[in-house]
Amino acid sequence: MIKKVRFITLIVFVLFSVALLAGCGSGGTSGTEATQGTEATGGTEAAAEKISGDFIMATGGTSGTYYPLGGAMCQILKTATGANINANATGASVENVRLLERGEADLAIVQTDIMSYAVSGINNFEQEVKGVKSIGSLYPEVVHVVVGADSGINSIEDLKGKKVSVGAAGSGTEINAQQFFEAYNMTYKDIDPRYLSFAESATAFQDGTIDAFFCVAGTPNAAIVELKVSRDVKLVSLDQEHQDALIAKYPFFAAHTVSKDVYDMAEDGQTLAIKALLIVREDMTEQEVYLLTKGLYDNLDELGEAHAKGKEIALEKAMEGVVPGNLHPGSAKYFQEKGIATP
Repeated sequence: MIKKVRFITLIVFVLFSVALLAGCGSGGTSGTEATQGTEATGGTEAAAEKISGDFIMATGGTSGTYYPLGGAMCQILKTATGANINANATGASVENVRLLERGEADLAIVQTDIMSYAVSGINNFEQEVKGVKSIGSLYPEVVHVVVGADSGINSIEDLKGKKVSVGAAGSGTEINAQQFFEAYNMTYKDIDPRYLSFAESATAFQDGTIDAFFCVAGTPNAAIVELKVSRDVKLVSLDQEHQDALIAKYPFFAAHTVSKDVYDMAEDGQTLAIKALLIVREDMTEQEVYLLTKGLYDNLDELGEAHAKGKEIALEKAMEGVVPGNLHPGSAKYFQEKGIATP
């Protein structure tokens, strides 16, 4: 009889212990499980602020700006969202759009004009690119039109008859040069065009074989800084009328002032800039992209400490150059919460 009572007591104890352990375990799961089960099980708010999985950010060449900036962004986003994001070196904007289109990357840095061409199926793209959306713009890549300080060239119209490097053939810089000339009712027939890279342009300008050159890059541009050591230069400014006309026709442009201190010039340069832009696969969820957007723009001070270009990224300017209708819903949700109008 005593043995029977002990046996029953043992069974009750075991059942009680199992129930107790199950109760303790039901209050939470691992980070990944909590994130995945948030919507279905009403998981904790902390779990809803995390993203599970591995992601790839396409950037640019290792010697450029996109790659190190992308690496810094990935580290900040890992901390903010829990997502495992890694920066991959690539051939930059055009290739990056293609990588996202094919599902070979999840996020990427591109120029706003390249994104505009992609969704429109023009210039570098034979047809409209699908499945790629914008998160928000980053820092400005400025259209420099460089001439000698004593050249007497003070406007785009003054380039008529001059030897002008418009950038490498087929490059984004060359397309921007065409757009600038178009605004002044000019074509390549009005100038003597040369198709040179930034470094080649600086060398040719220093040698006196060209009178001016276009360069689209963040400031300060190393080629121009180096050139300034041996020759005094200035930037050709655009008047307000032509700035407004170009922005109206090409919304990826934004007005930009290059301070005279950047290149030690006599006066500021008034020009336009294309913004670097963070893009994402359209099929990423609204919550994922919301958290990525929040993770980036809520931590710009930290990004500025990690990379100099981070200091040029501003929340209030994040919609500049974004193609209307191309913003991912997750990003739109974040910016609307911040009171920022979305295109």
